[in-house]
Amino acid sequence: MGKIIAIANQKGGVGKTTTAINLAASLAVLEKRTLLLDADPQANSTSGFGLNPNEIRKSIYECMIDGVAPKDAIVQNELKHLHILPSHINLVGAEVEMVNLERREEKMREVLETIRDDYDFIIIDCSPSLGLITINALTAADSVIIPVQCEYFALEGLGKLLNTIKIIQTRLNTGLEIEGILLTLYDSRTTLGNQVVEEVRTHFRNMAFKTVIPRNVKLSESPSFGLPVITHDAESKGAISYLNLAHEILEKNLVTK
Repeated sequence: MGKIIAIANQKGGVGKTTTAINLAASLAVLEKRTLLLDADPQANSTSGFGLNPNEIRKSIYECMIDGVAPKDAIVQNELKHLHILPSHINLVGAEVEMVNLERREEKMREVLETIRDDYDFIIIDCSPSLGLITINALTAADSVIIPVQCEYFALEGLGKLLNTIKIIQTRLNTGLEIEGILLTLYDSRTTLGNQVVEEVRTHFRNMAFKTVIPRNVKLSESPSFGLPVITHDAESKGAISYLNLAHEILEKNLVTK
């Protein structure tokens, strides 16, 4: 049965989508059957793999709202072990459409339960908010990765997210765990970057991943080519870092080939 990992932070610009795309690709390169679910109406994970959101006819929206089978919406990526369950702008309307539905927080879980046995990992890219779609993702997930950028306001809003996770653990998903806090956009040349790394590791200890994701040109430009960084430039610091993160997650979950 596949492990479902949500990547969430209500702050934008923290490397959330970058992490979703490149962690999913790295797990696939390591021959783990991986599904990337784009649960963000901006559909950046979808376009980051070279898909045009405007041409998507079946997405996670249709699966959650119209009962479309996820297998009919999933797209095969050029990486052998990677599939994409795309998003498009209609997902914005799902929040409103789901308000009066019974068990509205569990719609994504119901979709994923039908396919989770087909994968080793399902990675969910959440939107930068704590709305109903993100709550659906956290209710469906086994664990959550929280990206935190190595900048001045790094820990701002983190308490609110952790509080939301606690509420979901209490009311909707008692099994939800924090997979780890991932430090992103790290620049080793700056005092501030090093201070944030030290502060997060002091405050959160074992919750922080050993892997730190650096600022990296290849990592920034790869979405414009519709490619994960490991396909765009496998020898770049960004590609190596996400491969290290994938190894760390596999080791943590005692997953072997």
